[in-house]
Amino acid sequence: MRSEMVAQPRIDRSIEPAGPNVAGVMQAEHDDTDRRGHDDGDDVAPSREQRCRRHGRQFKRRTDVSRAGVLAFGGGGRILEELTIVTDPDANRDANRDADHDVDLLIVGAGPSGLYAAYYAGFRALSVVVVDSLTEPGGQLAALYPEKVIYDVGGIPSILGRELAADLYKQAQTYDPTILLGHSAGELTRLDDETLSVATDTGLTIRAKAILVTAGIGIFTPRPLPAGQQYEGIGLRYFVPDPNALRGKKVLVVGGGDSAVDYALMLESVAESVTVVHRRAEFRAHEMSVQKMRESSVRIMTPYQVSAIEGQGRVEVVEVTDHDTGAVERLEVDDVVAALGFVAELGPLANWGMRLNHRHIAVDTTMATSVARIFAAGDITDYPGKVKLISVGLGEAATAVNNAAVVIDPAKKLFPGHSSDPAKQVG
Repeated sequence: MRSEMVAQPRIDRSIEPAGPNVAGVMQAEHDDTDRRGHDDGDDVAPSREQRCRRHGRQFKRRTDVSRAGVLAFGGGGRILEELTIVTDPDANRDANRDADHDVDLLIVGAGPSGLYAAYYAGFRALSVVVVDSLTEPGGQLAALYPEKVIYDVGGIPSILGRELAADLYKQAQTYDPTILLGHSAGELTRLDDETLSVATDTGLTIRAKAILVTAGIGIFTPRPLPAGQQYEGIGLRYFVPDPNALRGKKVLVVGGGDSAVDYALMLESVAESVTVVHRRAEFRAHEMSVQKMRESSVRIMTPYQVSAIEGQGRVEVVEVTDHDTGAVERLEVDDVVAALGFVAELGPLANWGMRLNHRHIAVDTTMATSVARIFAAGDITDYPGKVKLISVGLGEAATAVNNAAVVIDPAKKLFPGHSSDPAKQVG
């Protein structure tokens, strides 16, 4: 089944999701080191393509996505409160199958950096297509951490992940980009006139004068909890997009990184009890978050690890073992949140010829890769002094677009002018 492409979305038109849009080749393990305000965000790929339409102010998601998706979403929850996406995989599924695109700039990935790049490319009067394997815009930020509070985006004291994703999507639509969600970028071909041609897994061909890769960490799956995998989806989950799903529950969070600590703090006010189990005495999370957790009602058990999960039909008891002494304790638990990091795949992008540093794309100060006319921005990039934050990714996106603009049209100036200039306003 193919996803239906919807061209040139605006506030009341069809859209496509965000996040990394690559599939399987280069594999790397990711520790759970997402920082507060870091692009937790870029994607669990859906098992089938979906058409997405906006109708109101509440976001609706399919519940029959891939296994990883079901686990990630934990039964669903609000993702982008400002958007409503209604899926209909059967309606007109082949209507635009052969509707190929010729544009100035192809953006691969609809996470925060990709969405901001779409806005900025429009500001530079470039025609744009954005593709992403996810079925909603916002990347990991929207799909996995919608209720996470982001504190370090300039000018915004604090904002929920889903709200930031919604705002970035709304801003991206200013210049009517074509956003294709549920489409994964695949084979890359360079044509005789230097145009770059990318085939998607849904059968589309997108020809662009330049490409900007903003695919986050690529396609990712959660690291499984070795003990009790048979309880996945029935008490064992890997993400908590909606904390209300665990209201009044006895929750055990497993892990020592930012996600684990953030989940514990987020759930403290809604769950009956929260216990954190980590195999080491020290946590890898942000120092202030760890301090806040230690001062909260969250029970911290270190150095413990989960040795068994028991229950009739769902999680009821979790056995944890002291890593140093071997002492065993049995805990009555309703739900287990395993925040153990991800295994990520760069996928077909690994075959595009770009110089890679492990799973990341090496770029220069213009955000150009080693392949002519291909740029990159956001978490997928690597250069000396790189800092993985949403705020940094947004700046990289603007730098990449402005430098791509002069490659696409040498008559353009690198400096774009100011958006406050009346001549630059939309209307």
